[in-house]
Amino acid sequence: MKKLLSKMQIKESIDVENSINSGQVFLWKKNNEFWYGVNGQDVLQIDENAKIKSLKNHKTDFFRSSDDFDGIIKSISKDKVVKDAVKKYPGLRIIKQDPFQCLISFIVSSNSNIQKIKTNLENISQKFGERIEFKNQEFFLFPESETLSNASINEIKKCGVGYRANFIKEASKIFSSKEIAIEDLKNCTYEDAKKKICKIPGIGNKVADCILLFSLDKLESFPLDRWMIRILEKYYSERFQIETKTITDKQYEILHQKIVEYFGPYAGYAQQFLFKMERENYQKRWL
Repeated sequence: MKKLLSKMQIKESIDVENSINSGQVFLWKKNNEFWYGVNGQDVLQIDENAKIKSLKNHKTDFFRSSDDFDGIIKSISKDKVVKDAVKKYPGLRIIKQDPFQCLISFIVSSNSNIQKIKTNLENISQKFGERIEFKNQEFFLFPESETLSNASINEIKKCGVGYRANFIKEASKIFSSKEIAIEDLKNCTYEDAKKKICKIPGIGNKVADCILLFSLDKLESFPLDRWMIRILEKYYSERFQIETKTITDKQYEILHQKIVEYFGPYAGYAQQFLFKMERENYQKRWL
């Protein structure tokens, strides 16, 4: 039965291009028909059929193929807006990436844009990560938490991250010391995991929700940045009644509860479809 289920999941249509180009990951590039990306201490090669080859021969559920995707789509399709987004990007997936790389990526993402985030993370990898060759190409693995925790603030700043250097170093210390453990976060409820992550300097509600959604299996996470606030104001003004462009922690929590009550436990998928659709409508650049 398990073998049959696995085969069925592999046949699911995954849109590799749009999934990678949806603001979830940054250390990726396309070369001919393949996408190549750094995923923590590994490098992945992915073809247009979502077949993955790994530098370390690790098995990875990178596109969350084990999720009941059809059931999730039925669950979140509450209105015409989401249905249209799903229809436009039917193969869009939430990516399950390396948690520490995801953590640092979204700390770096604060008050930035995708191109700058990508450049900053490439600089961090080249300065602190291990250089390797894979498929006749050069890559730099993402540095481990211990390496970044031992780096000086000035060294990290040279990667172009500015004031975020302090946050990167502190977050790395917390993870390398196991003060916050990845497995513990995965086993926690969404609420408990978020409380723990938000104790890390430089991590607020939106960044925490990105980390929880894209690396820690918390599919009720619904990152609320200026894009999502704009989307909710545009399509759901009566339902969610957002009155300000910036929201307090308490307002964020209340809004998140309303969103989950409406979209259900897989609200994070709804967020990703809406985010992708709106940015594409505005012709914003990805990787």
